[in-house]
Amino acid sequence: MVERRLGILLTAVVLTGLPAGKLVAADAPRPPSHVRAEDHGWDGGDAVDVIVGISPDDKPDTDPPGVAHYVVRWSGEYGGVYEHAETVVADKNAYRSGEVRLTFEQLELGEPYFFRVRAVGPDGSESLHVETAREAAVRPVAQAFSGRRAWLVLITLIICGSVVYFILMARRGKPLQIRKIAGLEAVDEAVGRATEMGRPCLFVPGILDMNEIQTIAGLTVLSRVAQVAAEYGAHIEVPTSKSLVMTTASETVESAFLAAGRPESFNEDDVYYVTDEQFGYVAYLSGMMVREKPAACFYMGAFFAESLILAETGNSIGAIQVAGTAMPSQLPFFVAACDYTLIGEEFFAASAYLSGDPDQLGSLKGQDVGKVIVAVLVIVGCLLDTLNSMTSIEFFETATTFLRDTILKSG
Repeated sequence: MVERRLGILLTAVVLTGLPAGKLVAADAPRPPSHVRAEDHGWDGGDAVDVIVGISPDDKPDTDPPGVAHYVVRWSGEYGGVYEHAETVVADKNAYRSGEVRLTFEQLELGEPYFFRVRAVGPDGSESLHVETAREAAVRPVAQAFSGRRAWLVLITLIICGSVVYFILMARRGKPLQIRKIAGLEAVDEAVGRATEMGRPCLFVPGILDMNEIQTIAGLTVLSRVAQVAAEYGAHIEVPTSKSLVMTTASETVESAFLAAGRPESFNEDDVYYVTDEQFGYVAYLSGMMVREKPAACFYMGAFFAESLILAETGNSIGAIQVAGTAMPSQLPFFVAACDYTLIGEEFFAASAYLSGDPDQLGSLKGQDVGKVIVAVLVIVGCLLDTLNSMTSIEFFETATTFLRDTILKSG
């Protein structure tokens, strides 16, 4: 009789797939009511949804709880080795719907996946497992459009629409209010001072090549500085550390002198190449600044360790200094040692600010709409998360989850 009971027990173990030596305890919770897996809609083919029906023993507000949590395991082969994938606890939504929904991401496109789920009691005892059938293998499928990017598309459309709107307004002659940038307003003052003192202006376009956007932005400012220098009859020098930057800067200065009506005053020797070596270039600039004592120094472009050396040298000779860069690590040095500093976005806005071109001004105003959207999302997100942590109101929890997992998690 004992042998017969043992045989029945071992048969049950084999049929249920429960490992021998890990028998179901008498007080173990009943298994989940069901489990199914399906492809996650509107994604790039890297996610699946697993829906687990909660155990009949999983009741809310019971002490002790009938089910502490559920353990989800997965495998790429039916009946193969199932690895731990997730541990999940039923929440209020699960008790309301009778199901726990999970989303597994970063999966292989088109590969089959099988799932097993067990209910685990508060004492650690596990129920029998429920699993997806062999014919119910789920395979991630790529969709034509990822729904997680829907909000990104909407925000992009709003920003692009704003850009087009402001460009049309600017072309029709409607004045667009642009905040004054002190560093750009000071160009005339700095060049005028150099002219009165009979000393040159120095323009340093950074140390990176023409493939760096900061160098291009710096040369845009150079065009304005050179034009003012041509109008005032001031001498401007542009030493560079890259040959391509030298060529572009030379053409920029020549065009500025031509626009000012003084092409004969342009001297191509005032724009020259020094060296590609970072500190060799800086050593030359420091020596030249001490010898020639320029009255106005402009540093516009990408800078690294040389920023403080240049700024302190210019400060020691009493020059008016205007700097502009998007390098966060170098901005403190320029702010401390220079008279005016274009910080990040101001530096890139210089082109629109100086040219007054309707298309550029409209683009600048349209980008401001994008900044407002980002600022509003940050403020609303912080407010919702704070209220959610301070209260137990379900609305705040739902809104915070939606903002985090839908709008902000657009990738």
